This record gives sequence, C-alpha cells and structure tokens, in this order.
Amino acid sequence: MKHIIIGTAGHIDHGKTTLIKALTGRETDTLKEEKSRGISINLGFTYFDLPSGRRAGIIDVPGHEKFIKNMLAGISSIDVVLLVIAADEGIMPQTREHFEILKLLSIQKGIVVLTKTDLVDEDWLEMIKEDIKEEMKGTFLEGAPIHEVSSKTKAGFEGLIKDIDKLTEEVEAKDTEGHFRLPVDRVFSISGFGTVVTGTIISGRVSTGDNVEIYPSKITTKVRGIRVHDVPCDIGEAGQRCAINLANVKVADIDRGNVIAREGIMEPSSMIDCKLYHIKTMDKPIVPRQRVRLYHGTEEIIGRIIPLDCEEIKPGESAYVQIRLEKPITAQRNDRYIVRSYSPMNTIAGGIIIEPNAKKSKKITKEYIEELKVKESGKSTNILENTIKALSSEYADSNAVLKALGKNMENLQEELQKLVDNGVIIRLGSLDSCIYIHEEFLKDRAKELKKLLEEFHKKNPLKFGMFKEEAKNKIFGKKLKQKSYDELLAILQERKTIKVSEKFISLKDFEVVLTKDQERMKARIENEYKGLKYAPPKYVDLAASEKDKTAFKMVYDLLLDQGDLIKLNEDCTLLKADYEGAKTIVVEYINKNGSISASSAREVFDTNRKYAVAILEHFDSIKLTKRVENDRVLY
Repeated sequence: MKHIIIGTAGHIDHGKTTLIKALTGRETDTLKEEKSRGISINLGFTYFDLPSGRRAGIIDVPGHEKFIKNMLAGISSIDVVLLVIAADEGIMPQTREHFEILKLLSIQKGIVVLTKTDLVDEDWLEMIKEDIKEEMKGTFLEGAPIHEVSSKTKAGFEGLIKDIDKLTEEVEAKDTEGHFRLPVDRVFSISGFGTVVTGTIISGRVSTGDNVEIYPSKITTKVRGIRVHDVPCDIGEAGQRCAINLANVKVADIDRGNVIAREGIMEPSSMIDCKLYHIKTMDKPIVPRQRVRLYHGTEEIIGRIIPLDCEEIKPGESAYVQIRLEKPITAQRNDRYIVRSYSPMNTIAGGIIIEPNAKKSKKITKEYIEELKVKESGKSTNILENTIKALSSEYADSNAVLKALGKNMENLQEELQKLVDNGVIIRLGSLDSCIYIHEEFLKDRAKELKKLLEEFHKKNPLKFGMFKEEAKNKIFGKKLKQKSYDELLAILQERKTIKVSEKFISLKDFEVVLTKDQERMKARIENEYKGLKYAPPKYVDLAASEKDKTAFKMVYDLLLDQGDLIKLNEDCTLLKADYEGAKTIVVEYINKNGSISASSAREVFDTNRKYAVAILEHFDSIKLTKRVENDRVLY
C-alpha cells in the first residue's frame, strides 16, 4: 500500500492548525504554551482517512519565523503540501520563506488553501487569488488548485478533500525496498516501555525485533515495538509516521536530528560535497567560509560553506560546494538540504547532497569537480565504479562499498557483477566473503611492483626474487589479507607481469645467471659441505679465503634461497641431501629403538653434541619429532 504524508506551510496565524482540526477532528497543538498563546510552536502530528480509503499522515508546522527550525524538521519528509494563506491578509513574509523552502526541497505536489474566507468579500478574495497566481508562476504550484475554505462555516472542505485524495493518488510510491532510515523528530520515555522515538520513515521498512543503529553515535539497539497512527504494528514502511520503542537505550542517548537506520549502512561525516542554489531574491553573495545553519532531515547543524568551482555564489546562481560542519551529519547521496544564514536567520539557499562522506582537500582539482558531476548525474554504474576506484586501497567489501556510496542501492550485487563481467573491477574471494578493487588500481600497483622488482634484481642479481611479504607491504599495504594477496599475484602471473614461487616473486623474464668465478664459489661451497657433512663449516670460515666477499655472500645466499643449503640455526647449515638423510636416520632409529637421545644422535651422525642438538631441535620445530624428557620420539 502507498503511504502518504501531507504537510502544512504558511505564515503564522493563517489557520493551519484550525484547518487540520476541521479536516480530521483532532487537535495538533498539544503543548500548554501553544494553547495559551494560540500559536503552534512544535510540530503537530495526526492522520487523515481519505475517501479512497488511504490513510495519510499529517504534519502541522509552526508558522512563526522563530520556529522555522521546527518547521524544517517536519516539512522535509512530506509528499503533498497544503500552502495555507489567510484570505484577510494574503501572502506574508513567512508564506514566502516557507514557499522558498518547499521549492528548495523539491516538493512536487501541492494545493493552495485560502482560509478565513468568511472574513472577506468576493472582490477582495479575487484580488488575493490573482496575487497568489502571480506568485506561483514558474513553480510547482503554478496551476495548482486554490481552495477557498472557512474552518468556521466548513465551506469549501468537500472540494478540498476531493483534490487532496486525487493528488495523493499521483504521488510516487516510496522506496520500501531500500534500507531503513528514520530521521528522529521527537524522543521521549513512556513508563513501562522505555525510550520511544518518532519520525517519518523515508526509505525501507522496519519490523519488531530488528536490530538498528542510532547515528551518528553508532549505538546499536533493538526495535521492541512499532506504532503507526497510534495503532500497534509489526512493520513500519517508507512514507509512514511511526513511533518506535527502542530497547536498552536512554532518552539522553538520542536527539532530534539523529537517524535510526539499519546497522552498518551509514557513515557520519563532518564534511559533505553538495550542489547549492542561492535564492535569487537575496541581496548578498555567499562568500568562502561563510558560517551558516544547515538543515537536513530533522537536524540543524552549524557549518561553513567552501565554494569549489567559483570564488563566490551570487544570488540566483548554483555552484558545487563543500560544507564543513561543526558536528557529524548522517546523510545519503541525493538527500535535500536547506541553508539559513547564521545571523540574522534567513533562508538563503538549498540543494542536494552529492557526496555525504567528503574528504578535505586544500586544492580542488578539475578531476575532483568532474567526479562530482558524475555523482550528480545519478548514473549508478558510473558512481559505483568511481566509488570502488576511490576505495581500492581500502580493499572494501560490499558493505563498505554501500556505506561509501551514500545512497540506497538494493541492486548493488547485480551492478557489481556487471562491472566484474566487463573487466572494470576485480572481485577477490568468494561471493559471500569478497573484496573489490578497480582494474586501474591493479594496473598502477603492477607498474609500481615492476619498478620495485627491477631495482631489487639490479641490486641482488643472484636472488631468485623478493620475499612475497616484503613486496606486499611495500606495494599493497598491510590491510590486504594474505588470501587476497595470493589471488592478486596469481592474476599478475597470468598476465605475465611477474613470476611467483613459494617464497619469492620476480619479474617474469628474470633468471639467475652466475659468472665463472661465482660458479667456482658455488662448487667450492657444496664440496666443503659434502666433505664435513654433519659437522658443517661456518660461513665466516668459508668466506675468509675469498677476495670478493660480496659476490661470495650472494652465491651463498643463492644456495640457501634455492634450497641447496638448509639453515637449521645460526651455527648449523646442512646440504639438502644431508638434511634429507638426517631425517631418514632419525626416523629409522626411533622406529627401531623407540626414541633417540642427544648422545645417540651424536653417535649416529658422527658429530659433536652442539650439531646433534641443533638437528634434533630443528626436527622438533618442524614437528617431525617431539621431546619427552631428555629423548625424542616421533611426533
């Protein structure tokens, strides 16, 4: 079922609250001060059963200029506006300011309601109607119905209700499939129930028992109960005004302006990139770092405007801006906002949020502006691609991508798959546990890796390559998990960029080539080890007779790297054949005798105790054997 919110707008004392009471039979002014002063101060809420059977929520906003903040907290979620103008006064200052706000928020449907018509004659009424038509030219209310009513005599209400019903039929259905979001406009406690928040669900749906998060504090809680128009419900949907009972949170933990949403899908930010329109009737331009009041959803936040593509924003002009806020905002891409001057408080601008998690930049480049234009265009595939490009070094999963997108995207997996299929992005891991990087990110890293390996091979011509872990930290960073890193190396090897072995990576064409003198060194080292077997020589003794100790060290390390020499500890290195032979000797000895001691090992290896213990301790470390008191048994 389609859910509709109707809101009022207009100057103080033009009869908005009285109109709603006449339509619904219910009073929306509930505060003692409101009743004693005869003006609305806070938002009022009720509902209206239309002839079609639809039940519409109604928000009554205050008209006094001092309470514009409260008006903005309610008007941002409406579908249809009733612009209320008193027939005896006509268009007044707050009529104009409310109307500017409606245009900036891109409200598309509305009716003009001329109230108090019983106080004026027909000629005056016609003159007021002409003024209204002139004022509405070129706006969403041009050609809109103008209904003359009297809440006192009930004249004109039948036609008004009929047109309201007709307009609600034309309203586009809300996004009930997106993720749940509710900006909080009231929070209070009820004895026996605890903390309750109210607001209009602007996307998705919520059910009793759902886990939700309070933004920007990121407190997690559970939905204990839901009421829609004072009726208990199991589910609340986009377009409905709801009261939600939250578990295990205090009233002090929540403020008007907070957002209740699905867990983990939003990221509060103190900077947002926006498209801003400066109202043409203003008499001053918006200048860099101008302090303003920003209104978004039910929130008011102080911030400063930084024009991105111009020096200043003249009245009637649009610009890309970054708004730097004094506390975090929880927004999504395409959300609307209003800007009022800090002091005196006048509505001066408004627009659309393009990037809800902007990054501070001292220098705004042409590329940065072009990226904002892509995001503003709303082409989901381009936005998604750019988002993943920006997140590639973070190795983001789909949840992180969704946060960074800053908007509902229920077909996210489908769009990601398209980009993967087209070779634009790369998925690492399985579908239920994967990360995404952009193809250009991998190409850039491949170039860096190639350069790193070229320099490494030049300095280390006798090394098979760089240790994989060292290359990972230098090129891909510590955030990349080992499994994903192995996948990336496999991709680069398949593309013939690199060669990958168990321990090393090298350029695809790199081969170790020894000079004649290095070949001699290699043979000498091998012969020395063969002759001494399990009482092996020390490196320092081997190197002592060589003039070119740098070359000798490279040859020695090469034998270690390719596994011809096996280093057991700092004092004991064996030829591979002798090492494998030692394994066989130990296994056969234990199988025959049940265990082997250090003294027995010394005898069978024909060596001293130091080397015998080194061999046994190494076999313990690789879990071939294990120590039991003073002996070793098979592991």
